[in-house]
Amino acid sequence: MSAPQFIQIYHPHAGHVAQELLQGLMAPQAFTSPKYLYDALGSRLFEAITELPEYDLTRTEARVMQQHSADMASHLPADACWIDLGAGNCEKASHLLGPMAAGRYVAVDISVDFVRAALQDLQHQHPGLPMMGLGIDFSAGLHLPADLALDPAQPRVLFYPGSSIGNFTPDQAVGFLRSLHTACGSARHSGLLIGVDLVKDVAELEAAYDDALGVTAAFNLNLLLHINRLVGSDFAVRDWRHLSRFNAEQSRVEMHLQARQALRVQWPGGGRHFAAGETIHTENACKWTVPGFDTLLRTAGFTAIRTWTDPATRFAVFWASA
Repeated sequence: MSAPQFIQIYHPHAGHVAQELLQGLMAPQAFTSPKYLYDALGSRLFEAITELPEYDLTRTEARVMQQHSADMASHLPADACWIDLGAGNCEKASHLLGPMAAGRYVAVDISVDFVRAALQDLQHQHPGLPMMGLGIDFSAGLHLPADLALDPAQPRVLFYPGSSIGNFTPDQAVGFLRSLHTACGSARHSGLLIGVDLVKDVAELEAAYDDALGVTAAFNLNLLLHINRLVGSDFAVRDWRHLSRFNAEQSRVEMHLQARQALRVQWPGGGRHFAAGETIHTENACKWTVPGFDTLLRTAGFTAIRTWTDPATRFAVFWASA
């Protein structure tokens, strides 16, 4: 059994990170990219969120994958290279690689440090399966480096579970999906296997992002501590509250951090005054209908789309041929 190889393309430049964050914080509607929610503590808090009774997205997706695995295997190519986007702990892919007869596995995340231990454990479960970790930031589009040495004749399954596509606006999602279409390569039978959270009762959606235990609030508020480390700011967690709301016009849950009172936040070389009630927009979670997301995939260039859902049509998994 060979050990997984690791390629780290993304190396955060402190100046560039600070510039991106401060540009968002100084916008008329202050905002940050959701990728900054996931420092070490943020990643652990998100794993806790997936265990909450209010947040059934992860569990429902797993049930859909399990219940329809045989039908999925009949549509997906065997001996394919699985490219797991935002692999994290690799758990979701671990249940599919065997049933789907994968031929290679590439775990993609913004940093391979988080996936390194998980990938090594996964290698023990599948000792004959070639594996690799790839550290890139694909939030602006997926571009696979030549260092992966992908076989152009081997079909590819781009795996994007968890409804992370919901972090994009519809226009952004089309552009991102087009980059995935390109990354599928030229081999026949390649495609995208993607999980998508569907529109449901508003009270249910809002509870999923504002749980009774306050874990999602802690996840959101932890962003302030992460920003302090990255830009040298002096955000005080006690000055802010977690705010979650469903934007019906945009069909998305929005997460914000709301100032409890008028305050000023300082950072090296500047700062900003926030009025009482003013917010920092930290994340979107767009919710889709099956026909609406099918149209989005076709706009991005995918065809021959197959869909699986749970009995209550709360979550959908799409296979879209490139």
